[in-house]
Amino acid sequence: MKTLINTVTAGVGGTTFMTIGSELMTRLGSENFREPEHLGTMIGRMAPTLSKRAGTIAGWGAHYAMGFVFAAVFVELWQRGKIKPNLRNSLLLGTIAGLAGMLIWKATFKLHPLPPRIKYLDFYIQRIPAHIVFTVFATLTYRATNNIN
Repeated sequence: MKTLINTVTAGVGGTTFMTIGSELMTRLGSENFREPEHLGTMIGRMAPTLSKRAGTIAGWGAHYAMGFVFAAVFVELWQRGKIKPNLRNSLLLGTIAGLAGMLIWKATFKLHPLPPRIKYLDFYIQRIPAHIVFTVFATLTYRATNNIN
């Protein structure tokens, strides 16, 4: 049960701050980096009978579900003592997660029959800082939940 609680809290913490960071990058730049919006658009295009609201909810659900997947991997590594939940390691894990995120998004866009029209290279590159933010906040959440100084 503790592993599930750690996974959910780290996933929510990481995904929430990653989403805030992507929103900030969207507002500062000229590209849309909003992951839930892109997921909702693609889900809506695959299931055109869904209402726009249902597509939006599905996009957010898919976004947080992937956050839980990444968090589950990190929590497993932390709890087994494979890696310590500290800032240095979260920067390393975040970079690795960012590269994995690039590949996942690239495959998702490639396989989708009607992907959004975006600057793909910009979007892929932004995955690295987005996942570093995710991992730092997942780590901080994990540490706070487990009273680690």
